Amino acid sequence: MALRLGDIAPDFQASTTIGDIHFHEFLGNSWGILFSHPADFTPVCTTELGRTASLAGEFARRNTKVVAVSVDDLESHKGWIQDINETQKVAVDFPIIADNDKVVANLYDMIHPNASETLTVRSLFIIGPDKKIKLTITYPASTGRNFTEVLRVLDSLQLSANYSVATPADWVPGEDVIVSLAVSTEEAEQKFPKGLTIVKPYLRYTPQPDLS
Repeated sequence: MALRLGDIAPDFQASTTIGDIHFHEFLGNSWGILFSHPADFTPVCTTELGRTASLAGEFARRNTKVVAVSVDDLESHKGWIQDINETQKVAVDFPIIADNDKVVANLYDMIHPNASETLTVRSLFIIGPDKKIKLTITYPASTGRNFTEVLRVLDSLQLSANYSVATPADWVPGEDVIVSLAVSTEEAEQKFPKGLTIVKPYLRYTPQPDLS
């Protein structure tokens, strides 16, 4: 059965390019991103892992650890990393799981038989510090991910977790957010001292609360 939002992310042990990891222990109290790649030495994946490496500072600022998975072996991964570093002008230092036995791919339902019997689709999971799945995105093998969107969603999830707010359509960091329906207007006036804009009783905006 496919994993759903709010499910505990399956734990596992695996060999990776930085050594063996126990997934939940590796994440610790951080947020996590686990994302799959159809195969090593493929063009779209090469650009994606390069982009991920270039965003290392952005993920660190958000207390987020990134883990990639591909259904090839460790030696293949190591050779591929050399190509990624060369062609994308980066240094890949996050773990890439060697999943040639497809244990992780099957745990996370990354193989969709109608798309491919052997290759993973481009699944991406954002996992909270509570080890629960907060977001899933699945792309076909031919389409590279939008990492600007991944960061935007991560920012939105972290705001929601910390401040009882939601984010409107097309929100980007710095714009106003929406006060959760679980918070009354009276409570919101105390909780959000930057002020409220009440459009409807159920639609109340406030400036992003974590900005000075």
